[in-house]
Amino acid sequence: MPLVKTWQLIAASAVAGLVLSAATVSVTGPWDSGQRKAERDRAASWSRMGGVDHGSGRLPEAAPSAPGVLSGLAAALQAEKQAGNPLGEQAGRQPGTGTGEGTGSGSDALAEALRPLFADPALGSLRSASVIDTATGRVLYEAKPREPMTPASTVKIATATAVLAALGPEHRFRTTVTPGAAPGQIILVGGGDPSLTARKKPPAGSGGSLVALAADTAQALKAAGTDSVSLGYDDSLYSGPARHPIGLNPNVAPLSALTADEGRLNDSLSGPADRSEDPSGDTARAFADLLADRGIKVTGAPAKARAAADAEPLATTLSTPLGGLVERMLTNSDNDIAEALARQSALASGQPGSFEGAGKAVAATLASLGIDTTGARFADGSGLDRSDKVSAGLLTALLAKAADPQRPELRPVLTGLPVAGFNGTLRSRNSGGSPAAGLVRAKTGTLSGVNALAGTVVDPSGRLLAFAFLAANTPGPEGAEKALDKLAAAVAGTR
Repeated sequence: MPLVKTWQLIAASAVAGLVLSAATVSVTGPWDSGQRKAERDRAASWSRMGGVDHGSGRLPEAAPSAPGVLSGLAAALQAEKQAGNPLGEQAGRQPGTGTGEGTGSGSDALAEALRPLFADPALGSLRSASVIDTATGRVLYEAKPREPMTPASTVKIATATAVLAALGPEHRFRTTVTPGAAPGQIILVGGGDPSLTARKKPPAGSGGSLVALAADTAQALKAAGTDSVSLGYDDSLYSGPARHPIGLNPNVAPLSALTADEGRLNDSLSGPADRSEDPSGDTARAFADLLADRGIKVTGAPAKARAAADAEPLATTLSTPLGGLVERMLTNSDNDIAEALARQSALASGQPGSFEGAGKAVAATLASLGIDTTGARFADGSGLDRSDKVSAGLLTALLAKAADPQRPELRPVLTGLPVAGFNGTLRSRNSGGSPAAGLVRAKTGTLSGVNALAGTVVDPSGRLLAFAFLAANTPGPEGAEKALDKLAAAVAGTR
């Protein structure tokens, strides 16, 4: 993967800001813990210059340069090198462990701007903040930065970091068809691909396609002189409870390693929807129908079976590259992708593909990156579980790590963040004349009484800053979101 440098991230944000007035995107929007805000994947991917790949099958491309911003950043980095602090050693360093309210060290103007905004009663009775310079690790503002709090969907930043560190952005998940143990049997084997679709036209670029898999399977069977089979399906890659702890919910399907179209029972691409109670079985039945359309008779109903570990596949379909899946998950706050990627982290780490295994794997992988996970708990990958506990300092440390030039494999964590006033779950926030519009990239988080915002922004002096603001016991989402947006705008606009 080519090294995506900080200037490219800056440029991508700048271009996104320019595009704000250039077009209108269609909105249907995924569900970010209760708010329909983001656009369809295809609409989000229309601009090649935005630095975001939503299922196009390609990793993020380099954006054009932004000379007006780079001059300040270059000067800052040069000063840092002259001081004997190479960027590669400093980026990703965690902020201090202070617990005082509104302390600052290195940017008095920023601290002065943030203190009164952070005191807004709309942010509830429990709050945490961290703002750091990603190039140096320097703390610019913090308030109880090590306080473990319910992060809501901002925990997806941790999920994204862990799976990219474990597997790399070019990794693809496989859905295969193998010969079964019984004569004339084939087995559809789930590989945990959250981009798998049974639709004839993929909804968002390349990804796992049951249609293509059925065509390739039919061709292989006919070449072997077979036109009638029995169909088994293997979804054994995952273990533990299939149902999320929140129970039956339109925001996430039962978790299965063999699920097409996120188990949606309608034509929606995102947002809340009625979900299949049996995603694996429904996917297998859809596959049987596709085989029949191609001249292969499927005898009997599809049934669960186990594929031999050494079975040679008859056909294979590949997911969107992991970097693209991470970006789609973050931009659209996609809970189904998040839970799938958390399990993939577990499997890559030798843990069971379950909620418990995923939590252990994410924590261990982040620790291996040098991230202090003290007090953290990863109960799920999406942030729907209130048992998740993450601090503001941990989130900014993750964002700084993703900006580290020595960690290019983590760059989709940044390029996938929604852009204020432009796309994803920030499309309608900090828009228009806000100093954050087109510049702030941040992950939202919303549960009842919980509101959060964590991301990056280039400040007026050219520094790439990481920020995280977590609030609990908030009186209502509207006031809390406005308060968080004001904080982000102040980080963006204060020199």
